[in-house]
Amino acid sequence: MPHSVVLSGRTVRLEPLAPQHAAAIAAAGTEDRTTYAFTPVPHSLDAAEIYIERALAEQAAGRALPFAVISTADGRVVGSTRFLELDYWQGPLVWPSVPGVPHGDPLTSVPDAAEIGNTWLSPRAQGTGVNTEAKLLMLRHAFEAWGVRRVSMRADARNLRSRAAIERLGATCEGVRRAHSRGLDGAVRSTAFYSVLDEEWPMVRGILEARLAAPTARTAADPRGPLVCA
Repeated sequence: MPHSVVLSGRTVRLEPLAPQHAAAIAAAGTEDRTTYAFTPVPHSLDAAEIYIERALAEQAAGRALPFAVISTADGRVVGSTRFLELDYWQGPLVWPSVPGVPHGDPLTSVPDAAEIGNTWLSPRAQGTGVNTEAKLLMLRHAFEAWGVRRVSMRADARNLRSRAAIERLGATCEGVRRAHSRGLDGAVRSTAFYSVLDEEWPMVRGILEARLAAPTARTAADPRGPLVCA
């Protein structure tokens, strides 16, 4: 399992998610919840404690690396995100394959591919550049510290806000898997899949750095309208 790290930027700091974040996670999650229709976000202190406990269980099992998203302006927790679906391609080929298991010492292994997901931000942080810088920090760590070949992202196909945010990062849409899983609302959802490959990282990094250098404007919705990802 990769070591926990603190990823620091100009406007945001990503700290390893820990039990002491529970009250702050609960406070962030109980602000205006109108943008959380497709995203599991804790709604009370008890829910935040369970949320963190489950995230840390996933980390202990080697399946995730969760973070608290903290605004550097005031030190407040404004959301959470994580690496997950860690995959390892080193070592001898075996059959049947065992996905997600590193070859050699798991304490020093780093993944060859990963996903960024379970991301949510409080309304005060949405549209401020926090998500852009958080993704830049995570992508830079994945490609430049771990040396991964691919970082993937996904969203409920109905979640146009999240899909627009992912596309603005420069990620490539791989398509929509129809009737993929059960959604947060209980409906059977289709899922849009995106990825960034290692050879695409310099271009994506340039996009993110240029966006962060430009004036940030808070917008209520993406002006491009419905997205098409086939």
